[in-house]
Amino acid sequence: MSRNRILIVDDEPAIREMVAVALELADFDVLEAENAQVAHERIVDERPDLVLLDWMLPSVSGIELARRLKREDATTEVPIIMLTAKSEEDNKIQGLDVGADDYITKPFSTRELIARIKAVLRRSSVAAAEKAIDVEGLCLDPVSHRISAHGNPVDMGPTEYRLLEFFMSHQERAYSRTQLLDQVWGANVYVEDRTIDVHIRRLRKALAPHGFDGFIQTVRGTGYRFSVKTSQAS
Repeated sequence: MSRNRILIVDDEPAIREMVAVALELADFDVLEAENAQVAHERIVDERPDLVLLDWMLPSVSGIELARRLKREDATTEVPIIMLTAKSEEDNKIQGLDVGADDYITKPFSTRELIARIKAVLRRSSVAAAEKAIDVEGLCLDPVSHRISAHGNPVDMGPTEYRLLEFFMSHQERAYSRTQLLDQVWGANVYVEDRTIDVHIRRLRKALAPHGFDGFIQTVRGTGYRFSVKTSQAS
């Protein structure tokens, strides 16, 4: 199973390093950013599962970045935990009001931090599991298990549906065949790696009449990804 990816946004290298070590020991993948501009670029490009955001950042504050993330459609669903020395009640209320999912004051226990991260990820995964995903007219409804393209129904098998659901929930990331098999079939099920190629072809065939087959892209030397951008390696 793929590990959750956490972005640490803090201008103090020592704090980033301390938090990064704790997260890696807890089996998270870690990204880092020292200011709001770098953080926004990494969030858009690399789609972290959660952002740990310091309030006091140079140039653009963490609270302004949080406000921007919640305002933009591409980033509004990214969970945010404010991680800051500002401990006044008004600060906490302000942070939560702009859309932060939790608020932790410095100094903090890394054990508590990990527990809160896991709690926010659980809540966000439950909410995401019930929300329809729409990508440029291709819509997947996980509640009814229906797929439509510009309002027209799309028929496909259950395995292709699970593949598409995983892809649409993890856009712009390249996954190996082994990773896809673990995610879609489960780590305890033995299936040949090349089986994924068969189902990818079936998925593309189902999407082709509606013009969405190009979203399922081959990444040479790696595997596959779901992307609305023009593929350079398909």
